[in-house]
Amino acid sequence: MLAAVRGIVRGNAVIIEDEDLRPYDGTEVIVTLLDSAIQKKQRKTVNWDSFAIPSERGKNVDEYMREMRDNDRL
Repeated sequence: MLAAVRGIVRGNAVIIEDEDLRPYDGTEVIVTLLDSAIQKKQRKTVNWDSFAIPSERGKNVDEYMREMRDNDRL
């Protein structure tokens, strides 16, 4: 049997108010959550600059890359 019903999650139980399912009380089921009400946890921001060593080349990246590309052919 395949049935789609609407229910409410309370603790570790799904509460369904549907009289047609009473004969199936105690039957093993699979529950699919269609809309998650769980709030997403905000991630901590990462300071990516702490992983890099500052250099002159890093300060002038655009100019450095232009020089590298201009001089890439013989």
